[in-house]
Amino acid sequence: MSTGIGGDAFCLFYDSLTKTVKGINGSGRSSEKASLRRLEAEGYNKNHHFSPLHGHSVTVPGAASVWVDTITRFGSQKLSLLENLKPAIEMAETGFPVQEIASKFWASGASSLKRPENIYGKDLLLNGEAPQHGDLMKNPHLANTFKVLGTQGKKGFYEGRIAKAVSDIIQQHGGLITLEDMSAHEATEEMPISTEYKGCKVWEMPPSGQGIVALIALNILEGFDLKSMGHNSSVYLHHVIESLRLAFADGLHYCADPSQVDIPIEKLLSKEYADKRRNLIESNKRIPVSLLETDGLDLPAGNDTVYFTTADKYGNACSFINSNYMGFGTGIVPEGCGFTLQNRGFGFSLDASHRNVLAPRKRPYHTIIPSMVTSAETNELLMSYGVMGGYMQPQGHVQVLLNMLEFGCNPQTALDLPRINLGSLNESAHNPKCLFQAVDIEEGIPLDVMLDLEKLQHNPSLISGLKRCYFGRGQIISRGSHWWDNKTINSSKPMYWAGSDPRADGLVAAY
Repeated sequence: MSTGIGGDAFCLFYDSLTKTVKGINGSGRSSEKASLRRLEAEGYNKNHHFSPLHGHSVTVPGAASVWVDTITRFGSQKLSLLENLKPAIEMAETGFPVQEIASKFWASGASSLKRPENIYGKDLLLNGEAPQHGDLMKNPHLANTFKVLGTQGKKGFYEGRIAKAVSDIIQQHGGLITLEDMSAHEATEEMPISTEYKGCKVWEMPPSGQGIVALIALNILEGFDLKSMGHNSSVYLHHVIESLRLAFADGLHYCADPSQVDIPIEKLLSKEYADKRRNLIESNKRIPVSLLETDGLDLPAGNDTVYFTTADKYGNACSFINSNYMGFGTGIVPEGCGFTLQNRGFGFSLDASHRNVLAPRKRPYHTIIPSMVTSAETNELLMSYGVMGGYMQPQGHVQVLLNMLEFGCNPQTALDLPRINLGSLNESAHNPKCLFQAVDIEEGIPLDVMLDLEKLQHNPSLISGLKRCYFGRGQIISRGSHWWDNKTINSSKPMYWAGSDPRADGLVAAY
């Protein structure tokens, strides 16, 4: 559920020896046979998109490649790939207890597994139904898949039996991915992008991921005296909301595969551009939707991802995120493999004029983004972190970081505090225009603040209970003591301070 070897993944790695941040893009590409013209011949266009459960929604699953490359390029080499996978193999073979939030999401996505045409979907069900909280779930097919990957490496996944099972089932569901598309896949090592915010350098993966949205928003927010506004006050949240709306307008318009289209990253991240965007923000009303809407608004949101971060005694750290996109993705299960295939291809535009338009061997707009923070002065690692949850991810990156840098919160408190989320829980997954039209307010933000936001035309809605998981599920490992209070921006003290989001089934573990 939410993630797996049938999805995509991204990795940021901090190398303590060179004091540099490196990145691996493990997202998959469309088929060599994919084209807008071909899909138009099938009756699809910008006004009639294919289903997120259709075979066309599957791009080559990239997770396996980035798992292998992360261990090969950044690992200590003290453990083999198979040894790294051994705990997961044992859990798949002997079973694991399903946790509460996982069971909730499993039940919500079970219908995609139960479709009659999804003949192997039952492999991820328990007696034909989604497992409940506390049930023991086994997955022997997935254990075998991991054994093949562990012993044969990437070839074991992208060539041979598994690759054939993947391409066969995609084609049976109307998709185009072939064995040749599978074998041609490679993760790519990429230079992360960054911006400076009050003595810190914040790092994200470059487009086609949406990490640039967080950086644009931070550049805009840097020009305001946020601390004096008061944490989660109506004035503060208004400026955060407006900055994020402006950043998403740019992200939805420009984010696409940079190997196929030009993206003005340097301009978008310049302080001069941020000054111009900041001037659009007024204190007494929101920016009109008409000034924000672009031709990028046909991108659907997904909210199903797994994020983890880890660090070692040498000061190295890894920020890693993996996702199926929407729940089980397409829900399509290849024969004898034990995993579902993601539906990231549903994020392609079918508008010929858009940068993110479907094309052969192209990567679509990606929502999953790991992040890191280093000292702008010394390049020392300050924090490795991420916040899962579709369009919430850059919003979570911004809000959690501001909690620490502007308001002096430690990692756990920064994750615990209530958040806002652009859009509407009931609509944004299918109508991204909601990102500019409404905002969800998490339980814990005072009612008078919500009423003030209503007066500012933000159309707020209160979200409570288990639905609070849609405000993102974050994890943090911070290095050094109290650097976030802005008095000593360094991480020279060799200690870690971590936090895990209460909105998810996560935890902090030390060894």
